[in-house]
Amino acid sequence: MAPLAPMSQPWVEKYRPRQVKDVAHQEEVIRVLTNTLQTADLPHMLFYGPPGTGKTTTALAIAFQLYGPELYKSRVLELNASDDRGINVVRTKIKDFAAVAVGTTRKAGYPCPPYKIIILDEADSMTEDAQNALRRTMETYSKVTRFFFICNYISRIIEPLASRCAKFRFKPLSEEVMSSRIMHICNEEGLNLDSQALSTLSAISQGDLRRAITYLQSAARLFGSSISSSDLISVSGVIPEDVVKSLLAACRSGEFDVANKEVSNIIAEGYPVSQLMAQFLDVIVSADDIPDEQKARICKKLGETDKCLVDGADEYLQLLDVASETIRALFNMPQTLVF
Repeated sequence: MAPLAPMSQPWVEKYRPRQVKDVAHQEEVIRVLTNTLQTADLPHMLFYGPPGTGKTTTALAIAFQLYGPELYKSRVLELNASDDRGINVVRTKIKDFAAVAVGTTRKAGYPCPPYKIIILDEADSMTEDAQNALRRTMETYSKVTRFFFICNYISRIIEPLASRCAKFRFKPLSEEVMSSRIMHICNEEGLNLDSQALSTLSAISQGDLRRAITYLQSAARLFGSSISSSDLISVSGVIPEDVVKSLLAACRSGEFDVANKEVSNIIAEGYPVSQLMAQFLDVIVSADDIPDEQKARICKKLGETDKCLVDGADEYLQLLDVASETIRALFNMPQTLVF
């Protein structure tokens, strides 16, 4: 019987840093946390910032470096948005875990401090009632439990919780840092990525390293070891630049029928209008030949359209509305039609 082939692992997990010092581009955060690890005296922590910047990785790495693989499972409780974290869970599961005292068992090479860690990932999705229920638990069991809150939007964490934590902001990754990490993965996996493809991958990932690695793995599965810029665009769901520029060109013509035809083509191709709006915004803002006042009118309409799309409006009508307002702005027509 032939041996089983090794299971393929998502590259996001395969190349996830195992130590705090290996987390990319968060120098200030890593410097503070490295010093904290040496004393093993951790406060409650609040990590916030955009997706894919290393927040969860850092929290897991801290826990692993403190306890090692043997004690990790008994000392660390991790809950994310897929787990039920309503007020009842806070009052039962989290409170029960937080209340249990820990022994002084130590493993060679690990600090093993006398407290447990509860990691609440995507904490900004917790209800306000659930967050309020945590306040008393944090205070009561602070000697035996530390809380790590991880979120994208710190404004959604209630002030009483935020004020109890040491806050760390994670920045979007720069193109240079992301390219360095991607090239390391390419070398490990035997991939050939030219400079243009590398730049494209950084641009479409928008500072999110997890997204960049996922796109890279998808492209490698589909196109083999040699990956081009167009391959990455096709797997990312990003709308080709030509499509966005064609829409602007149709609006520049000043003819409604031309713009309507272009809008109909975009909808027929099945491109997501919300994604198109984001890319259309970039094209408008970077256009040197459009005056600021006209840019402001178009951007205002894009914001209104985005809200309508979130509320479930029809994509064709909303895109046509944007095209119409863009024509009016480019040709200095009145904002409201007079009948």
